[in-house]
Amino acid sequence: MKITDVSLTLFAWDDIPPTQYGLHSRFAGSSALGLLRIRTDDGVEGHAFLGSASNSAATDGQGLITHLKPVLMGRDPMHREAIVADLWRKQRACGVRAIGAADVALWDLLGKAMGQPIHRLLGTFRESVPAYASSAVLKSPEEYAEEALEYKEYGWAAYKIHPPTRWQDDIKVCEAVRKAVGDYTIMLDSTWAYDYPSAVRVGRAVQDMGYYWYEDPLHDQDIYNYVKLKQALSIPILATEYPIAGLESYQPWIMLQATDFLRGDVAVKGGITTLVKTAHLAEAFRMNYEVHHGGNSLNNVANLHVIASIRNTTFFEVLLPDAAQKYGLEQDIVVGRDGMVHVPNGPGLGAAIDFKLIERKKVAVLS
Repeated sequence: MKITDVSLTLFAWDDIPPTQYGLHSRFAGSSALGLLRIRTDDGVEGHAFLGSASNSAATDGQGLITHLKPVLMGRDPMHREAIVADLWRKQRACGVRAIGAADVALWDLLGKAMGQPIHRLLGTFRESVPAYASSAVLKSPEEYAEEALEYKEYGWAAYKIHPPTRWQDDIKVCEAVRKAVGDYTIMLDSTWAYDYPSAVRVGRAVQDMGYYWYEDPLHDQDIYNYVKLKQALSIPILATEYPIAGLESYQPWIMLQATDFLRGDVAVKGGITTLVKTAHLAEAFRMNYEVHHGGNSLNNVANLHVIASIRNTTFFEVLLPDAAQKYGLEQDIVVGRDGMVHVPNGPGLGAAIDFKLIERKKVAVLS
């Protein structure tokens, strides 16, 4: 079996509601996703989505075709590890998100060729996982408290706050949510907003309130102050979601003991291959690898296959609101009344892509 074609269909995503997750992420209106197709001479195709509501596929799409397609063409997709090693050599030219999409599509193709879901190829540990609701930035402490209580009553496993990113206000939000939900699992993701003194103040506050983890309080590469912060607090610190990078980027965080948990997703870390390797690396140090939201619906399916195959992830993240995160599938991932999501068992990713929508909203085909 040989790869005979690689193409990227850009399709419009309209009517995205105004959404903010921190100082780094504000968006609304429209974006574009890309449907990546990797075709073979046996007629088997692998698919992936590129892009998100906040990051159009047009940003990385041309780089994927210009720099990664030549690496893929004519190769045996069963030699995925060798291909992915060559894709990473093009990182500076094409970016990590493009590598991630190519890697996901290769895994999808492999699963379809073998007639197995990806999680079985990786080695299934479980077929369902608890979901948590991950808030957008809301207008008041009361709104956060109401939303957290709503998801608790739905039966979801936990609720995570993306706060206003002003440390005094953030503590008030955390207090309101804890008071509303009582004995319920809650987390704080401060989206890289604080300097060290503010991070300590907020960290001590949420630590005393029994928050489950404290995520990304400092600049994403401020390892020096993360080491100090971890020493000053007993609440678990969760870092490493960014910078956008591959496996090697985790080395200093582990060796300097700068974080308690590791973090990533198939988009910002370069695909399923990197996530699995990093999760196993974390397991060697008895660390959790908590998988971040993937930015689009098909990436989240890919994330879920990884989560199903590893034992050191606690939750599946559902980023709110749905209208800013779910698009392009006939049936998206659904959280059940038991608060669980279930991994698809169809071949490859096992997700039903909405090809009719993609054709109707098609903007361009890059090939």
